[in-house]
Amino acid sequence: MAYDEELTDRFRKAVDGLGGIVETRMMGGVCFMLDGNMLGGANRQKTGEGRFMFRVGKDNEAEAMKRPGAMTMEQGGRKMTGLIFVYEDDCDAESLQSWIALALTFVGNLPPK
Repeated sequence: MAYDEELTDRFRKAVDGLGGIVETRMMGGVCFMLDGNMLGGANRQKTGEGRFMFRVGKDNEAEAMKRPGAMTMEQGGRKMTGLIFVYEDDCDAESLQSWIALALTFVGNLPPK
């Protein structure tokens, strides 16, 4: 996961005004944390493709996979349940807000760390 300032800034602007959001460097990029729990982030792959990542939780995964461009996150060949990648081309400003809202339904109910 490589850091991408443009995509990170889009995510940053989309969560602006939400209380409890902190940016944390992890996985070679920046993730946005809500009360210590990962909400999502953005990166650019070696191929040059930019994508957003959202932590929607296991219960929201089926709904998330119905959305355009949704892909289950894989790491080391293992599917990461409840974590979704969406390529930047499939995520305009309106859909970015919608993805964040879906992630908030899960992460917003987790206990603070």
